[in-house]
Amino acid sequence: MLNSNLLVKVKHLQIVLLSLLSLGACSLPAAPPAHMNIKEGFNVELIYTVPREEQGSWVSMCVDDRGRLIVSDQYGGLYRVTVPPPGHEGSAQVEKLEVNMGHCQGLLYAFDSLYATVNGKEHGGRGLYRLEDSTGDDQFDKITLLKKFQEQGGEHGPHAVVLGPDGKSIYVVVGDQTALPEYDVSRVPPVWQEDQLLPRIYGRGFMKGVLAPRGWIAKTDPEGKHWEIIATGFRNEYDAAFNREGELFTFDADMEWDLNTPWYRPTRVCHVVSGAEFGWRNGSGKWPVYYADSLPPVVDIGPGSPTGVCFGYGAKFPAKYQEAFYISDWSYGKLYAVHLKPKGSTYEAEFEEFLSGSPLPLTDLVVNPADESLYFAIGGRRVQSALYRVTYTGNESTERSLPNRAGAQQRALRHRLEALHASGHAEAVEVAWPQLKHADRFVRYAARVAMEHQDPAAWQEKALGEQDSDAALAGLMALARVGDKSLQPRILEALARIDYQKLSTDRKLELIRIFALTFIRMGAPDEAPRKELIARFDPVFPAHTRELNSELCMMMVYLQAPGTAAKGVALLEKAPTQEEQIDLARSLRLLRVGWTPTLAERYFSWFHKAAHYRGGASFGKFVAYIRNDALDRLSAADKLRLKPILDASPEPAIPTGFVAAMEILGARDFSKEWTVADLAPNLQSLQGRDFDRGRSMFGAVGCFNCHRFGTDGGSVGPDLTGAGGRFSARDLLESIIEPSKEISDQYGAITITMIDDTQIVGRIANLSGDGVSVMTDMYDPGQMQKVDRRQIKSIEPSKVSMMPSALLDMLKEQEIQDLLAYLLSRGDRNHAMFR
Repeated sequence: MLNSNLLVKVKHLQIVLLSLLSLGACSLPAAPPAHMNIKEGFNVELIYTVPREEQGSWVSMCVDDRGRLIVSDQYGGLYRVTVPPPGHEGSAQVEKLEVNMGHCQGLLYAFDSLYATVNGKEHGGRGLYRLEDSTGDDQFDKITLLKKFQEQGGEHGPHAVVLGPDGKSIYVVVGDQTALPEYDVSRVPPVWQEDQLLPRIYGRGFMKGVLAPRGWIAKTDPEGKHWEIIATGFRNEYDAAFNREGELFTFDADMEWDLNTPWYRPTRVCHVVSGAEFGWRNGSGKWPVYYADSLPPVVDIGPGSPTGVCFGYGAKFPAKYQEAFYISDWSYGKLYAVHLKPKGSTYEAEFEEFLSGSPLPLTDLVVNPADESLYFAIGGRRVQSALYRVTYTGNESTERSLPNRAGAQQRALRHRLEALHASGHAEAVEVAWPQLKHADRFVRYAARVAMEHQDPAAWQEKALGEQDSDAALAGLMALARVGDKSLQPRILEALARIDYQKLSTDRKLELIRIFALTFIRMGAPDEAPRKELIARFDPVFPAHTRELNSELCMMMVYLQAPGTAAKGVALLEKAPTQEEQIDLARSLRLLRVGWTPTLAERYFSWFHKAAHYRGGASFGKFVAYIRNDALDRLSAADKLRLKPILDASPEPAIPTGFVAAMEILGARDFSKEWTVADLAPNLQSLQGRDFDRGRSMFGAVGCFNCHRFGTDGGSVGPDLTGAGGRFSARDLLESIIEPSKEISDQYGAITITMIDDTQIVGRIANLSGDGVSVMTDMYDPGQMQKVDRRQIKSIEPSKVSMMPSALLDMLKEQEIQDLLAYLLSRGDRNHAMFR
């Protein structure tokens, strides 16, 4: 719906590939730098095209003590690359290291050694290894296994190795297909559970049954003797890097099969602090970002496949780009520059596309201090691999940047609390307790984790008697997680004393979550407290936010509250997004009470509507899972009565693409073929607008199908949550009415012309060997068209946006103004425009 950068025109540069006849059995050509999009003032040069049959496909890289690169083939050995400095003649020299090591997805040169993580059964199997040169002949001849990892697994296994900011430790980054190894200390309280109030649902069943903790980062010493778990709850974070302040950041993966479901989480940058839990769980079990027992991301990026990351320190770049956090997206061929800004004890961020190509399967990147340049590799899954170098050629100063010390005091407070993330700290209660009511979520989280590491007997009475609601909530959450089950009645009593109506939305969500944790970890409530809770929550359900409705509906279903069927079905029918509808239907499937024949008919009729919704590869199976669970609770008589609805076939499938967008508006009359000139004069003052109607219009015109806004919507188009902070009402309007006027190369389509002159328009979303998967329809992101790369004649950017035009032509002017106000408000119904 919105071009992510209205100030920069896409470069319509054609990428010409060699024909099949000229390829023979040789490697495909690497992506030409001249045909990449790169930030103005920077230059990219192709350093080396990897002969695929001999040297494989490179996926990890580091710099040794002589400024040489060491790289690993994903399915082969190690290579050392010597590159002439910029401006010097000569070509890269590549030598194969004669050592029994390879299949490495992480490399680090430190402590006069090469550290390598093997992600495969070869070379000793999955684990962390240390390679040393014991004879001084510049060859690694000594290999030591420092830590053996779980042998079973796939690509989501051992990844990067990172030097700690103290210069005395290393950090290991591991995805969710590898269990925790034996460890000495865990900064994450080792009481991990799935923490699902209602049974989850599964799609295609990937990793079904694999339980937390998965996706983790650990710290060890150079000899690999002492292991400390730092954070858990990632999906597949491939790499990580420390900033100047010693704060760790990573780029975590999404689950693309979950697209357009309420539990889909985009790829995201995470601030990895001590004891962090980021809430990744399989199936529909991902924790929402608002769960107080987890931490939120710094910024969501969107669909993609995260690979290498690094900061720009040491590069001869302008200050802004020295300080940037660079993150690689393998699927869509994007290198982003993330600009972090201190916010309290953590950070907020904006990001921009720094470099891109299609295809450009980025795997790893490093700054080489020897020539002050940024290097990146492409490859992976046996696709054509190459090495590139980025330098700055513009006119801005490249003097060393100065660190931003903002937030130092708040970070120091968090660090003091994090020092208590182990048992046996007698001072922990005195130090941490006052911070349980801190306004900073990361400080409050660190304080609660410090409490959880101590014996509950030392602080449980304090938690049960706390009068401050913020401190009480944090303390009771800790007690629900680590306390004895016999405390449940007293925890429920303490929660009952907290005035729900006086809490902020965040604290209301936290209160409901604590009730849930109490039941999950300590058992279902007895009949009397169950009825008391129904009486407490029934008057506040439905609520005024989508998140509260989600949690309240789940809780009321768990409690089997009789009025939930009527309220839930009403919400289901009026919810403007498929994500919100699926979320409600998922909870209601397990409700056994309060169903009238009419309510049951309305609920099961929704599945005919849902049959036309589109999402990732698991989408249809998720909906089927919900329906089957709901059918299981029906009696034989209910099934007979509902047979006409249950047996009815859905209406013919809604066409995809532009026609689908028009079908969404099919029930509305044509209003006008709107132009920017028609609507712009009345955009000066968007006051007194209707928030709910604006949100409904966002769904009515199909925006939620492709765009994320808050916690709802797809992710194949730009995330619009923060659009109000970057664009004016006219900017937004222009991008809706004239989507092809300015096309962001971040979300633009490409046109692939085959040897037989047929054409395919879409976005490259995946690669494997010579196979290319192209997403041709933003309304149906799970459908991919397979293309044999050897049959491609040319690839060029499309001049037509994948977003349909004329989406507003079925709306009245007042509705359009409500829609724009909703976008500008960033989802805040208390914004001045709605007063």
